Amino acid sequence: MCFRLPIVRTAAKESFLNSPASGPPTTKRQRAKLRKRTIRLRRQRSHFLRAVASIATSSIGSRTLGIIYPLLAVAMGASPMEVGLVTFALTVPGLLFYMPAGVLADRLNPRSIMLFTEITRGVAVLSVLVPACVYKVTIYHLVLVAFLEGALGVVYSLADTALLSKLIPDENMTKRLAASETGVHFAVLAGRPLGGLLFQLGAPVALFANAMLFLCSGLFLSAIADLRKRRRRADSARHRQREDVRWSVRRFLAETRIGVTELKRHQFMRNAVFATTTTNFAINTVIVIFLAGSADVPPYLVGIVLAGGGIGGAIGSNLARFKVVQKYTRPGTTALLVQMWIWVFALCITTLTEPMYYGLATLVTGCAGSLMNVSIRTYELRNVERDKLARVVSVHRLASHAAVCLAAPLGGWLATIGSGRNATGFIFAFAVVMAIGASVMMPRWRGVPEVLSSPR
Repeated sequence: MCFRLPIVRTAAKESFLNSPASGPPTTKRQRAKLRKRTIRLRRQRSHFLRAVASIATSSIGSRTLGIIYPLLAVAMGASPMEVGLVTFALTVPGLLFYMPAGVLADRLNPRSIMLFTEITRGVAVLSVLVPACVYKVTIYHLVLVAFLEGALGVVYSLADTALLSKLIPDENMTKRLAASETGVHFAVLAGRPLGGLLFQLGAPVALFANAMLFLCSGLFLSAIADLRKRRRRADSARHRQREDVRWSVRRFLAETRIGVTELKRHQFMRNAVFATTTTNFAINTVIVIFLAGSADVPPYLVGIVLAGGGIGGAIGSNLARFKVVQKYTRPGTTALLVQMWIWVFALCITTLTEPMYYGLATLVTGCAGSLMNVSIRTYELRNVERDKLARVVSVHRLASHAAVCLAAPLGGWLATIGSGRNATGFIFAFAVVMAIGASVMMPRWRGVPEVLSSPR
């Protein structure tokens, strides 16, 4: 029996189209509606795959540059202090630009931001390539370009979060986030060895290949349709901002604080920031302790240990696609506490101070961390307002990045004042105290249970 849906767009109409029990469309209007929805989903999936390809390609470029620039400084005859300055220039922009980049990603078109960063990064690499061909690269030039690469990488990472939020439908959000996470982990896993291999072929070859990677990333982005909506309203808002001469100072600081305020509004996000910051700090400190005492360890074994995190991350992100795993990693306090105790177990293994156990620990933490990343990103897309998403993510990533930066000097200091077993034992004890404190406090912080809502 045929029946007509009301002309007005209602939630009942959408549920009819999305319901598997609604049966095949019987009226001309239903068939047209289904055809439009199918075309929209196919186009959205195509754009999503191109965005993931761009993110993966850009991640490979960033990781290879993290190896190429310090190696180029060494090849130029730079002192250890100068090599350290190049590495510092690659990492310090994360502390400076995460919050401002979140404002830009929320206020501007993320696809345009990503295109701009990829073009600029490619030009920056080419600016090093030309003098590298005649062996006239200066250390000041290299530090400047490394700083620019770090800053643009931060902006790109937040813009891609804003872009993916527009390309992922609610019905298979977790699976697509897991696919994006898998691409990033494989890029991280391949980037550093590829950087060393390319540099072995010569600095000009490595730099040219890196510029091509950024070009490919930009081409993937250019194939994505412009997703801006309500352009007239956005243009009028930008016009009002231009009229306010104080916007660049007071308004910008106010926009930055919105991310912190929005994050405080979500109990799960506050708990997630604490859990990820603590665990990242602990495992990165242990990695530095391992590297400080790896003088007698074969280089290939060091590489395998460091690759454990990437391998575990790829495994975890693939596991996140299964519904059975999604059931146990659903955003909530329990999932965060389980993650922290898994990391405590992994840090306990490192107290045995053998390379095999360090590698096993990085594998376990990489897998658990990837599963939790998918869970946190799912919560962010479903619960955080879309026009504030990048700013909330920027606060979270700033805390994690600061923990990683602090882990390096602390790990080196612990390795100098005691044996590897004592140093890793100290970090293990720290992780136990944090996990016990979280187990006691997080249920009290939770208050009213939060229920996942529909995307805003």
